[in-house]
Amino acid sequence: MSHAPSPAGPSNGTRPAPATAEEPGAAPRTGRARTGRGGAALVTGASSGIGAAVARRLAAEEGWRLALNGRDVTRLEQVAAQAGAVALPADLTRPGADRRLTDLALEHLGGVDLLVAGAGVGWAGDFAAMPAARIDEIVGLDLLATVHLARTLLPHMVAAGSGRIVLIGSLAGSVGVRGEAVYSAAKAALGTFADSLRYELRGTGVGVSHVIPGVVDTPFFDRRGIPYTRSWPRPVPAERVADAVCAAVLHGRDEVYVPGWLRVPALVRGAAPGLYRRLAARFG
Repeated sequence: MSHAPSPAGPSNGTRPAPATAEEPGAAPRTGRARTGRGGAALVTGASSGIGAAVARRLAAEEGWRLALNGRDVTRLEQVAAQAGAVALPADLTRPGADRRLTDLALEHLGGVDLLVAGAGVGWAGDFAAMPAARIDEIVGLDLLATVHLARTLLPHMVAAGSGRIVLIGSLAGSVGVRGEAVYSAAKAALGTFADSLRYELRGTGVGVSHVIPGVVDTPFFDRRGIPYTRSWPRPVPAERVADAVCAAVLHGRDEVYVPGWLRVPALVRGAAPGLYRRLAARFG
């Protein structure tokens, strides 16, 4: 993502339709959290990659009113135009950006039933050579910005008695990846945050989904400094992750791996960490 300046308000004239009645649904282990079928959604990281794919996927469903956030104003406006959404550009690492974005989303949507937190950046290389500024950026955007935004939106969802927060994680956070120490750490923290928050929200009507993709065919790898060159596992399209997000919302799923077989290495690491580390050291 580029570092575009944060305007004070939306960058297009899209206005939402009036809010519709809530349609709560049952979600396993999380109370009566809203499980989809339309509503008001805020998607971050929506200027490209997974966030943009989620925006297009929700726009293809009936009943969703969308607000999209990203740092690249030009690309964000293009995605918003395609999705019939309001564009709310902002750099979420800036102080107070979470509250400003929350206020704008509530103003334009009349409420927020769904937050899809997809904003994130990466960096690849030896940790000892990693610039300090990149450490701060990754932790600031991939973890802290998401936590702060969830904190400002959550009281509105709890007061409404329904809602869902979808956090876009990474397999790197489940198993750790060589050359991506800080990114892996930030995504691991995000996964633990998802678990802890889910327990806390039990019975409130608000659910938390953690979507965990592996390698995704997006500009992410080019922007992290080193393109993805491995022949396996093969990258999956961003649209496949967007489908998983929508399935998590519709069915109230707590955790979804994309593709599903990636749950296996995570399970092996949890059950036999020594074996996993030996395999990872040998095969990378």
